[in-house]
Amino acid sequence: MNATDRTPADLLRSALTADPGRPLVTFYDDATGERVELSVATFANWVAKTSNLLQGDLAVAPGDRVALLLPAHWQTAVWLLACASVGVVADVGGDPAAADVVVSGPDELEAARACSGERVALALRPLGGRFPQTPEGFVDYAVEVPGQGDRFVPFAPVDPDEPALVVAGREFSGAEVVERARAEGTGDRVLSALPYDTWDGVCAGLYGPLATGGSVVLCRHPERLSEEALAQRIESERVTATRR
Repeated sequence: MNATDRTPADLLRSALTADPGRPLVTFYDDATGERVELSVATFANWVAKTSNLLQGDLAVAPGDRVALLLPAHWQTAVWLLACASVGVVADVGGDPAAADVVVSGPDELEAARACSGERVALALRPLGGRFPQTPEGFVDYAVEVPGQGDRFVPFAPVDPDEPALVVAGREFSGAEVVERARAEGTGDRVLSALPYDTWDGVCAGLYGPLATGGSVVLCRHPERLSEEALAQRIESERVTATRR
């Protein structure tokens, strides 16, 4: 990876330049049977569209706080990198009442209503499907994001020394995310069954593989998977490291 990368968005750009076709995030939901595989290029396209939604339609500015009330999911990974691309703070599991924007999965919609700013709802359905009916007071991500642009340019350069991520109450600058991800990532194909509510979870499930040329097999509802089925997944996905 590029030694000059200072922000998570820089890491994604370098990965896109190095090998756009390699797998980056392979997602399983063992409650629905869903499997989604995103190459670096496909992931970057989702990030660009989501960044344009954030900066354009939602009118966020660098330093604003976006509360992410979301599980470990491929769309959560997209939102983390979109926030980094715009220069806003991604507050994982943060207080929606203290946020400028809240992004919520279907299980957290009532809590998300405490946000007085824009509210975005994710159905987290297979294939990125939309809600049958958009929750009142929210915009449906799956409705809004497809029409966004495939290229993103921030209105202002992202400062790597400004806050970029809050997880488990700990704040990290963009530069700190990059530094720690490089130090802790291994370049492996990592199967992660960790939630995104700790640094270990977001590092194993996104930042570490991104920073070191690896990839992640991200598992939601892993408790529904038998040990035998898990072993089969590790073999079929050519996993070289696990985090559980």
